[in-house]
Amino acid sequence: MILIYTHKITPRVRYVFKHIFTRILQIPIDFTGKVEEFVAYNGPKFSYTNVALGKEFFVKSNELLFQQGVKDFEVIFKKWDDIPCFFPTDEQSEIPFDIFAASFYLVSRYEEYLPQVKDEHGRFTAKNSIAFKHGFLEKPVVDIWAYKFLETLKVKFPDYEHSVRKYQYISTVDVDNAFAYKYKSFVRTVGGFLKDASHLKIFTIWDRLAVLFNIKRDPFNTFKSIIELKKIYEVRTIFFFLIGDYTTFDTNVSASKRKFKLLIKDTVDYARVGLHPSYYTMNNSDMLKKEKERLENIINMPIRRSRQHYLRLSLPETYQNLIDLEIEEDYSMGYASHTGFRAGTCTPFYFYDLEFEIQTPLKVFPFALIDTTLNDYLKLTPKQSLGKIRDLKNEVKAVNGLFITVFHNESLGNYQRWKGWRRVYSSMLKIVRN
Repeated sequence: MILIYTHKITPRVRYVFKHIFTRILQIPIDFTGKVEEFVAYNGPKFSYTNVALGKEFFVKSNELLFQQGVKDFEVIFKKWDDIPCFFPTDEQSEIPFDIFAASFYLVSRYEEYLPQVKDEHGRFTAKNSIAFKHGFLEKPVVDIWAYKFLETLKVKFPDYEHSVRKYQYISTVDVDNAFAYKYKSFVRTVGGFLKDASHLKIFTIWDRLAVLFNIKRDPFNTFKSIIELKKIYEVRTIFFFLIGDYTTFDTNVSASKRKFKLLIKDTVDYARVGLHPSYYTMNNSDMLKKEKERLENIINMPIRRSRQHYLRLSLPETYQNLIDLEIEEDYSMGYASHTGFRAGTCTPFYFYDLEFEIQTPLKVFPFALIDTTLNDYLKLTPKQSLGKIRDLKNEVKAVNGLFITVFHNESLGNYQRWKGWRRVYSSMLKIVRN
């Protein structure tokens, strides 16, 4: 155990120290605000306060962890060896910045509470983040800082032993459209034909007819392939099903369709299933509740996992709504336009509600990449995408973190904009499991 002295033990202090020591470094810690208790302790220890007590291992504290609410202030950057860091300290401190305040700033998503320009979907953008602006979006800096801090601490306490966590991987699959052509309503099917005809899409019209008359398989029906690959590579897989009512942004098969219900029930037998709340649930708790209950009625078990459609996330409201509905895990923490680590970490963390200054029971699982980001936003080829996947995986593996990817059943269909992508998913599984 490591004992930490600080002049004030706040919820923020407890939260971020636990993330760094307990979750990342697997080290038990305890706090004290009593100088005599700290001095008498013979094990590994350090002080986190304004001024060093004596000649102990000392980290100079920033005021962030002792404040309440959200304040707009200048974030000053420097380098720790070759790694960007912020909230610099003076020469008294054993490290050149306040690792705990900086980690809290990133993991709590402090910057997302500040006034900013949102994108067309009402989302906080990657380009607005300090991680993008300072070039470390594709590095899990909180985990990197933690391991570098441990090395510094071990110089002072060379005999200290602790366990080390293992690198892990989770494959997540979003089901925005379970089928390209089958099981759609009559109106939608006719509308699709008319739209294709108006754009002279002869081959698409043929595909529609061939699928509807069972001459060809529906190109988006790739579920058996995904489950087979799950078995071959022994990867943990979670499917997130969109079952909201039809809107411009929510175009899945109706949840009332028998074949769609059977697909969901069949998937539960082989993998975990979560909710993919529809586009307008970001600030609509009633709609979110309706969709959760709808999915629970299909699979006859409580829903504990969720990922927002379009990654539409408004903090803290969206997470507060999930907590009210007893959702335990969220997988929305990432960007649609860029790969990398939105919260600066590849370690799952509990959402800290800055509005109420408490750690909540909602566990956030940050992902590193989405197939649509690689294909639609970054315009990478399948080969280039595998290179990007390998780089991100190596960043996570270097800190023994959790690597999470997001693919869609559509991208395994090798159809239209996903031509050439059929093998990307299986090749990725080889890379991440190697």
